[in-house]
Amino acid sequence: MILALACPMMTAAQQSGNLELLLLNRAAIERARETYRANRSHISPAVQALIKDADAALQKELVSVVQKQQTPPSGDKHDYMSLGPYWWPDTTKPDGLPYIRRDGEVNPEYRLVGDNERIDQMVNNVSTLALAYAVSRDGRYASRAIRQVREWFLNPPTRMNPHLDYAQAIKGVNQGRGIGIIETYAFRHLIDAFVLLRQSREWTSDVDKGINSWFASYLTWLLESPNGKDEAGWKNNHGSAYDVQVSCIALYLGKKEIAQRVLREVGTKRIAVQIEPDGSQPLELERTKSWGYSNMNLDALIELGLLGHRIGVDIWSFKTDDGRSIHIAVEYLLPYAVGQKKWTWPQIVPFVPERMYYALNIAARKYIDPSFAAAARAVWNEKVQESRITFSLPPR
Repeated sequence: MILALACPMMTAAQQSGNLELLLLNRAAIERARETYRANRSHISPAVQALIKDADAALQKELVSVVQKQQTPPSGDKHDYMSLGPYWWPDTTKPDGLPYIRRDGEVNPEYRLVGDNERIDQMVNNVSTLALAYAVSRDGRYASRAIRQVREWFLNPPTRMNPHLDYAQAIKGVNQGRGIGIIETYAFRHLIDAFVLLRQSREWTSDVDKGINSWFASYLTWLLESPNGKDEAGWKNNHGSAYDVQVSCIALYLGKKEIAQRVLREVGTKRIAVQIEPDGSQPLELERTKSWGYSNMNLDALIELGLLGHRIGVDIWSFKTDDGRSIHIAVEYLLPYAVGQKKWTWPQIVPFVPERMYYALNIAARKYIDPSFAAAARAVWNEKVQESRITFSLPPR
C-alpha cells in the first residue's frame, strides 16, 4: 500500500497511450500468447527458448554502470565508459601509446571496464523478460525487468548519466568517441520492451516519467553533442545504426518530427552513399568481418524501412538513377548466403549463412519477391527456429 501511494499506478489511458511497438510485431506476440494460454505443449520452439531464457534472467543480478572498478575521466562512475575494442598497445613503444588499430581483433582490455558488457546484459535481460511477460502475462517477468530498468536508469545511487562522452576511448588518443554510440544501438530493443512493460502494474507513473526524462536528455545529447554529431556523419553501419536509435527514441517520446527528418534523409544520406549499383557495400566489405558487417548495415537499413513505414516515409522504394537500393543490396548478398557463390572478402570469423535470415524474410514480404523467400527457407535452421526473429517479422 505504501508503494502504491509513493509510486501511483498508471491509468488505463496512460498505459495504452499512443505508443506502438516499433520493430516487434504485435500480431505475432498475440498469436504466441493465445497459444501459450490455450495449450503450452503446443508453443513454438521460439517461445520455449524465450521462456527458458526469461527464467534464467530472473536469477541474474541487477547491473549498473557504477559496478566498474575504473573511474571515468570525469571522476563520476555514473558516466558510461568503455575502450575501443579493436585498439591495442603499440609494441614498438615502451608504454604502448598511442594504441593502434587491429580491425576485428578484440583487445581483452575492452572487457575489463565492463560497462559495455553490463549494458548488453541489461538490455538483453529487460527485453527478454518484457517479451516473456507479453506472451505469458507472468508478473514475475515484468517485475524483474522493471527492477533492472530502475537500477540502470532511475535509482540515484546506480543510474547512468544520459550521455556517452567516454565510450570507446583510445588510450593515448582520446577519452571517448562518437563511434562509441554503437554500444547503445541495442536500445532499439529496449524501446519495444518499455512499450510491452507499460501494460504491467509495476510500470508506475514514476517509472514512466523517469524513463521519458532520461531518454529525452539522451536524445538531446545524441543530436547536439560533438560525439553525437560525429556518429551521425559516419557513412558506414555506424551512421545507419545511429539513425535507427535516434528514430526509435524520438518516436517513443512522441517527437515524430525528429524521426521524420532522420528517416526522410535515409535514401540520399545512407542508401545512395553506402550501396553500389551492383548492391555491394564497400565500406563494410573492407572490414575483417565483412560478412557480418554487410549484414549488420543491411539489417539497420531494413529497420529504417520498417520505422519509415510506420510514419509514412517510404524507404523501401527508394532507388537512385544508377540502381542503388535496399532491394539490390539484398540481391547482392543472397547468392553467398545460399551457397551459390563463395564469399571471398576478408572474414576472420566463421561465415554464418543464417545471419541473413532476418533481412531475407522481411525483404521477401516487403518486395513480394519469391527468390528472397526461397533463400530465407534455404538458410533456415534450428538456431533460427529458436530465435526471437519470429516476433519481428511483419505480416505476409
